Amino acid sequence: MNESIMTRLLSPEFKQTYEQVILPYIRWVMFVILLIIFDVILLIALQDSWLRYIEIPLGLSIAIIMGILIYKIFDQAYNYYLLKSAIKQKVNGEILLVSNILAKGLIAIIIFCIFAQVHQINLLGVITSFGLGGIAIAFAAQQTLQQILGGIVLYIDRPFVVDDYIGLPDGTFGKVESIGLRSTKIRNSGKGTLTVVPNDSLIQLNIENFTGGRKVVSLIYLKFEEKINENERALIRQVILESTKELFGIDSRNTEVVFKDIHDQDKETVKTQAQVSFFILGTGDVGMDIRHQLLDMAKDNITLQLQGFGINFDITDDPVNIQAPITI
Repeated sequence: MNESIMTRLLSPEFKQTYEQVILPYIRWVMFVILLIIFDVILLIALQDSWLRYIEIPLGLSIAIIMGILIYKIFDQAYNYYLLKSAIKQKVNGEILLVSNILAKGLIAIIIFCIFAQVHQINLLGVITSFGLGGIAIAFAAQQTLQQILGGIVLYIDRPFVVDDYIGLPDGTFGKVESIGLRSTKIRNSGKGTLTVVPNDSLIQLNIENFTGGRKVVSLIYLKFEEKINENERALIRQVILESTKELFGIDSRNTEVVFKDIHDQDKETVKTQAQVSFFILGTGDVGMDIRHQLLDMAKDNITLQLQGFGINFDITDDPVNIQAPITI
């Protein structure tokens, strides 16, 4: 009967919550409510009698039973809603575990405070004792606490999530593998190595998030007037790599230079052609346009340097751009 009335009064969302979270424990909820009513009656009736001390074990038992029941209801809600939502948002397991523990700790503190207030226990003395111990622990684990606070800030601010591609000012670029309480792990693009960055350091850095962005492979061709020997090829490769090394948004670690000898059947001559692959990273049309302009500057720089070494060639005006997914 009660269940039917409740399900009729509640909206579909609350009805589902009631059925999934509260309904499995409804008998326990009613039992605890009856115990609380009985305990309150005892407190009022025995207020001026020495028998009121007999009520303390009963009140403590009720507080423990109520705490266990609230824990079970919280676990039910956590498993059905918070956990699913967190998994969809790719929240790290460490944060889920600690959030669960903190929430249960808060529940225990609230129940204890209510019990202490009802039974006139000196809360100030208890809090002072715990406070002194907490200060000592905080001094001992100051660095760890800073990193944990950094993790909380990252979780709230969410400049990136797991599987995002990010770049840091020190040149680190890669895929975020996990965001823990103390540190974030980044799988470096190209090298495949793992960088572990403390969270308190990350919140002070400028982070560029490339997720939702693109990687464009831009191909340009250098056509030389004669066959290029190995020493000249090494020089040309070095000049090309150095020209893009400091350009942010162009992944110079993946820049490739491939030489190919082309035979001219009519003139019976051999000329060398170089195919240069630049990897341009960006998050939008404006960002990509800026990076293409930087690449044009790099092309001008390459031309000036190679001409300074007496190497003559023609360079393609319009590069061939190929869209590609960002990979490790």
